[in-house]
Amino acid sequence: MQPSSSNFKPNAAAALADSTLQRALAKARSGFQSKRARARSELPEFDALCEQAKDIKNHTLAHLDLYLEIFEQKVTESGGRVHWARTPEQARKLILGICKEAGAHTITKGKSMVAEEIALNPALEAAGFQPVETDLGEYIVQIRKEVPSHIIAPAFHLTREQVEADFRRTHLDLDKDRSLTKPEELVAEARGILRDKFVKADVGITGANFLVAETGSSVIVTNEGNADLTHLLPRVHIVLTTIEKLVPNLSDVSGILRVLARSATGQDISMYTTFMTGPRRPGDPDGPEAYHVVLLDNGRSEMLGAEFQDMLRCIRCGSCINHCPVYGAVGGHAYGWVYPGPMGAVLTPSLIGVHEAGHLPNASSFCGRCEAVCPMKIPLPKMMRHWREREFEQGESPRIQRMSIKAWSWLARRPQLYRRVMGPLIGLLGEWGKRRGNFRWLPMAGQWLKHRDLAAPAGRSFHELWQLEQNRRIREADIRR
Repeated sequence: MQPSSSNFKPNAAAALADSTLQRALAKARSGFQSKRARARSELPEFDALCEQAKDIKNHTLAHLDLYLEIFEQKVTESGGRVHWARTPEQARKLILGICKEAGAHTITKGKSMVAEEIALNPALEAAGFQPVETDLGEYIVQIRKEVPSHIIAPAFHLTREQVEADFRRTHLDLDKDRSLTKPEELVAEARGILRDKFVKADVGITGANFLVAETGSSVIVTNEGNADLTHLLPRVHIVLTTIEKLVPNLSDVSGILRVLARSATGQDISMYTTFMTGPRRPGDPDGPEAYHVVLLDNGRSEMLGAEFQDMLRCIRCGSCINHCPVYGAVGGHAYGWVYPGPMGAVLTPSLIGVHEAGHLPNASSFCGRCEAVCPMKIPLPKMMRHWREREFEQGESPRIQRMSIKAWSWLARRPQLYRRVMGPLIGLLGEWGKRRGNFRWLPMAGQWLKHRDLAAPAGRSFHELWQLEQNRRIREADIRR
């Protein structure tokens, strides 16, 4: 997927003007929030579990090299193989090599944001393979030739009517009189198409929510069971994931799973939580003949020990996205790459650079809801501020913005001059805005005020009001004496 994060502003403007998208966002966003709130309230130890999950991930990241070695050893002992990829190019090359060696034609895929990150599907298609997305949302966006707009709900941006129209357009054997007006009818139609793909697949590719160093297992969490069919039926199973997904042992992953589903979809636990450990063993009724794990770095190791390390605790629950007012207004495609919302505003610049993704950390109201609902206690607003500072230092922010901040900084460091300049200005604005009580337009603030009002100042600065209050108290004290 080619990034277009540098076009966030025009992307967002187009999203705000898209009435169909706005209708889809309005219907979907409130459901996630209410379900999470209910799930959290029904688990008294939820906050304690989040603190425990945070400590587990911090410990793992502090000893990541050790746990990666243990994980590779355990996978090898189980009959599988671990492949290391520093870059997306290396990951694509490894996966293409495995598929060619297997003589594959049809490749089924479970939902994987890492596959989007390395642009895997275009590479597979260019090499002559037929990749088929099996997650319902991913399948829908694939037939639309789009990319996911949400990390747990890929078709978040679509209405039911749009999905029905897409099925009627692409499913050539579909009876024109068949009803597709209900969600379960759409699911049944997709299932009928995908079952044949599952049976014919030579290679299955899944992501992983977690990797367990103790056993060499990969863990995947779904509500559809498609990932189970993707890894059980083909001859070859490939797990594509990133190095920070490790946890030390089964007890640790069990604890984190208790907060993952509640934060993501408001469920106590997802319908399918599958632990995959190596290829089929003698006596197993099913499973792949070969098991490969492709571990991608792609800039993660550079985040270790640095100011953005906390982002590596992310378990991709999507809670920050579901509660973000900016995402709720413009949707995921406006962010221009794989990871939208607050987590994307921090992770995307880390992976593709602030030059390309500098708009994203600025696409925040800093309301703090993302940090408040994050089960891993990731300080997302703090890290977005770090990116804003870095963007400014590197000269990537708009020139007029840099000049304005420098001018303000120069003035603010000179208190007497500041009061002489700002006092009359505040008084003027106070008189100007007295009648309405707010401003709908100001010079050099047209875009900021386009969608919000600014309260008019009281007419006096804080320093003036403070001094008046001090003088009043002195007079009262003099009178009492």
